[in-house]
Amino acid sequence: MSRVGIYGGTFDPIHNGHLHVIRQLIEKKIIDRLILVPAGQPLLRENAPIASGSARRTMCQLAVSSLPENISSHVEVNPIEILREGPSYAIDTVEAVRNTYPNDEIFLIMGADAYSKIDQWHRAPELHTMVSIICINRPGFAPHGIDIAALDVSATSIRAGLSTDVPEIVAAFIRENALYDN
Repeated sequence: MSRVGIYGGTFDPIHNGHLHVIRQLIEKKIIDRLILVPAGQPLLRENAPIASGSARRTMCQLAVSSLPENISSHVEVNPIEILREGPSYAIDTVEAVRNTYPNDEIFLIMGADAYSKIDQWHRAPELHTMVSIICINRPGFAPHGIDIAALDVSATSIRAGLSTDVPEIVAAFIRENALYDN
């Protein structure tokens, strides 16, 4: 039985903080396989993503390709939520992953910021019975989970041009497509 982690997020853009989490989860053998899922229409966010679902998917694929082979070979980018019509509910993604990996243990990976709102999620009580949750402690948020020395990186700062904490291949894609021009 493998440990399959679902790591969802807006990834607007995916950044070095996200990649640090991926590296730590694989290197420390917390999970065996990681499914990176860019959100479609996240409901508990104040603002909709700026970049399109397609652009966020491409940035995720580029970021994963920048990881060393011993990490990237354990990671797949799954567009299930950006291809889904309507709102993105984690439980629908979990059900789809469970159908694909019926004999494996499924983990839902999230930062402490997302974890603090999990009781507001669609069908939250049922979600808790379907997966184990790996909460990643983040700087600036109350600790609720594992400490992997998470990086203090913010997608908001990257979009505002105040940070360059993305892999160069992602930065080039952002520039070429003028995704966050300010």
